[in-house]
Amino acid sequence: MSCATESHAYVIFGATGNLATVKLLPALYQLHCLGYLAADVKILGCGRTPHQRDDWRDQVRKMLASGTNAGSCLEGFFQRLDYLAGSLEDAAFYQALGTWIGTGECARNVIFYLSVSPELYVRVTMGLAQAGLLAERNGWRRMVVEKPFGHDLQSARDLQHELKAHLSEEQIYRIDHYVGKESVQNLLVLRFANMILEPLWNRHYIDHVQITHAETVGVDGRASYYDRHGGAARDMIQSHLLQVLALLAMEPPVSLEAESLRDEKVKVLRSIRPVDVSQLASHAVRAQYAGYQMEAGIAPGSHTETYAALKLYVDNWRWRDVPFYLRTGKSLKERRSMVAVRFREPPMQLFQGTGAAIVHPNWLLIGIQPDDVVQMEISAKVPGAETRTRQIVMDASVGNPGERKADAYEELLLDVIEGNRALFLRYDEVKAAWSIVDPVMRAWADDEHPPLQYPVGSLGPKAANQIFDQADQEWRQTLGCNGKADGKS
Repeated sequence: MSCATESHAYVIFGATGNLATVKLLPALYQLHCLGYLAADVKILGCGRTPHQRDDWRDQVRKMLASGTNAGSCLEGFFQRLDYLAGSLEDAAFYQALGTWIGTGECARNVIFYLSVSPELYVRVTMGLAQAGLLAERNGWRRMVVEKPFGHDLQSARDLQHELKAHLSEEQIYRIDHYVGKESVQNLLVLRFANMILEPLWNRHYIDHVQITHAETVGVDGRASYYDRHGGAARDMIQSHLLQVLALLAMEPPVSLEAESLRDEKVKVLRSIRPVDVSQLASHAVRAQYAGYQMEAGIAPGSHTETYAALKLYVDNWRWRDVPFYLRTGKSLKERRSMVAVRFREPPMQLFQGTGAAIVHPNWLLIGIQPDDVVQMEISAKVPGAETRTRQIVMDASVGNPGERKADAYEELLLDVIEGNRALFLRYDEVKAAWSIVDPVMRAWADDEHPPLQYPVGSLGPKAANQIFDQADQEWRQTLGCNGKADGKS
């Protein structure tokens, strides 16, 4: 992060909603406390609730004071806050917003953050455009759009068409908070700042790659929305996990400049082999946790998946025929996001006839959450007269004790201020990701058979192993050694 000195206004639509309350306002508060916001930056909350400015400030005060972010700079932060009540369907609201912007000290530059339902993205954009609030006359205008960017390829195209009617691509910041996590950004550093990995990072040495996002919670109060617009493939694979795959598989960009970085990610996504839906069972698995259909707001007989696993291939020179396995699920045994890279076995087994005849594979394990760690599993000799081996783990925590770990939204909100679009999705990225997932989701929608079931608190459906190419491959469930002590196990 670098100090932000340019004056601007942050306008948050949906300021009383969960995202703004839990993520956006605490992140802006931290940026304020760390000195990253210019002195005259103002934050305007917009919502339907008829608050007065002081009422909203009191609500924000209670919210911040009840969390771990409270500090001595609360009062200074509150002086930045203002509130505007109104309906997003009402032209008078946008006129009032224009008046607020025009009379402010930071009127030249404005960020509009759409923390609202996706159905309102076009309505808000049109309202702003009709009020003349998107025109860049004496400064800049930027719009932050939360995922989902459509619910399939066609709706993503439609949304892009509507946004582009009023905004240039450079004004649109499609935010994926998962990419803002420090542990995800660390993938770039691990790959391109360490020469020890680069010679091995290809099909000659890597057997396969697993990308996992597992949650212990269920739909958690979002049942109706999740059932109508979500599903594990849409919610996680199409966005978050494909972004991780792109970072893992991309070629070195010529620089960390936004377009260079995003060009390489798009190349990877476009290189992914289309899933053969005629053999879908060997490439994809969907399932529901037991009791999902008993949740309030779930449609009777719903086939919406809460667990999804997908096998993909990147058909380029580096990765040809190396499978990438992606999986995500709710109500699982353990909360964990991780990348597991399994390396190929040595070309010859030199220890045949000894106690070390069974050689366990090498793994590179990258914890994303809750453990921000990097581990390498290798084989070593067990002390003693016999030649026996066991796996040992070279384990390193990415952070040092006492180091503050920034929230993903802090980094991303500041990037919007600075105009740094490197961690935001370009439309061709969104389109390429939907092109990968769309055929699978259409095939599932046409399938009259219900999803598989798995128990709450389990590791997911056992059938998820059926997408692996080889009998000795299975899902990596944990960091550290897989419970195998030596070569005789």
